[in-house]
Amino acid sequence: MTRATNRKGAMLARTMVALLLFAAGYGIANRHQLTHDVAYRLAVGDWRSAAAAFFFLAVQAAALFAALWLMPRRWAAAVLTLAGASILVNIGYSDLVPEPVDGAILAWMFAEARQAGAALGAFGAQIAGSAMQAALAVALFAGARIAMRRTSAPRWTRRNALAAAALLVAPSLIYRTAPLWPEGAERNIYGLAWDLATAPPPPARAAPDIALDAAQPRPDHIIWLVDESVAAEPFARLISPQLKDVRHIDFGVAAAMGHCSAPAQVALRSGVDVRRVDADTDLRRTPSIWGYARGAGYRTALIDGQTSGAPQNLLLAPELALIEDNRAMAAGIDTDRAIADALNHRMRGEGRSFTLAVLRGVHFQYRDHYPAGALPADAPLTEQYATALRWSKRDFFARLLDGVDRERVAIVYTSDHGQNLREGALPHCSRAPVADEFRVPLIAFLPDALAARYAVADPRGGRSASQIFPATLGWMGYDANAAAARYDNDLTMPTARYVRFGRSVIPQGDSATIRVIASDAFPGSDTAAP
Repeated sequence: MTRATNRKGAMLARTMVALLLFAAGYGIANRHQLTHDVAYRLAVGDWRSAAAAFFFLAVQAAALFAALWLMPRRWAAAVLTLAGASILVNIGYSDLVPEPVDGAILAWMFAEARQAGAALGAFGAQIAGSAMQAALAVALFAGARIAMRRTSAPRWTRRNALAAAALLVAPSLIYRTAPLWPEGAERNIYGLAWDLATAPPPPARAAPDIALDAAQPRPDHIIWLVDESVAAEPFARLISPQLKDVRHIDFGVAAAMGHCSAPAQVALRSGVDVRRVDADTDLRRTPSIWGYARGAGYRTALIDGQTSGAPQNLLLAPELALIEDNRAMAAGIDTDRAIADALNHRMRGEGRSFTLAVLRGVHFQYRDHYPAGALPADAPLTEQYATALRWSKRDFFARLLDGVDRERVAIVYTSDHGQNLREGALPHCSRAPVADEFRVPLIAFLPDALAARYAVADPRGGRSASQIFPATLGWMGYDANAAAARYDNDLTMPTARYVRFGRSVIPQGDSATIRVIASDAFPGSDTAAP
């Protein structure tokens, strides 16, 4: 056997090792894409789609392999760093919620970025496992590059630089111009972020066009209290007894319009035409509660107890422009008491105001919402939740209403979504939501004249958060019948139709659709996922 033959054999062996290492790394990085877009489609006999998805993933893998082979060490290190970050986001999300990342999910992640610390606390072990997988994938890529460069190390010329750049960019361009999918985990975060960054600006909000009778009696101050992650049953058991001597209306278990914070709050603020909503609905175009409030002569205010920086929950510029007083009030575990005091002061003042207060509530992980040492670290999840809820709402309503002229104010309290408190389950925002993720409390503190309207109708059961919007318009002086016809029934009767939104509550692009389900059944009691 000649020396040349031995050299060729060694080169072939190193090439095979490089390919095997790279294939293993790519399989780890894209296992969720392979599962959802290849394996699942094969399982239902859709072999054409499965083959197309596998082919496109193979093209992306070949492009990355070739680019890493062509690049010198520093360039390759930069590419591997970027790829590793994208892979980590993909695996980290998909390991918790078994679905691939798409544009709507990435937009939701940006909207909920403030909860990153809480997510690390609640799912630290799972995220650490995802990080190990991402690190292993990158290490295998690096090993493949080393093996291939030992076989052949091309000179770094301008031609090779252009070739490497084309190999890295071309698959993402193809994905956006041809009916090929999925985009590889090593690149899709950057492609989707580009899509979001270059999306057209949000449309202008429509002006209110429901008739207003400014002469009719109406409250001076209207407040929406939207709590965080407060489920209906624990609220009724732990907090409602505090209100037994307080005049209020309890509408029972109501349905949230989403099991994630952002879509639930966007829908609440925008108003939903529940009888006609569909996948083409664009909630960015509605007048919004702020537009109606200003049209009725109310000063608009937002108090957010969950953020100290930029607005959250997809509060886009056209909507933000309608809020005259935007106040961040995050203040640790006593935030909700501070908000109660601020609202109490506002309700004692003159003039008219509409205020939406986003409370801190009890978002996971629950032990972040009560003093350290209040429970053992290994206390059951339900006990942690109950302790957090008690601490969050201790004397909240007493401080809110202390000394307030109840005939001048109308207050609605609800939560953005419920909670699945089963051990090992995602508390909310799961792929296949259960009804507990939508079950929220709904109570109101109203002047006698308004309260009588609802007391006569015995308004318990069958309610939805979608009814808060038209009810409030009636309190502001708008034609109550027109508001009910435009959006949903007033709270005097059950909802016309239950509506729930997925993470893509607003369209991403001119031709995009949203995820929405409308049904006569309570959300989560059906089997379809939004």
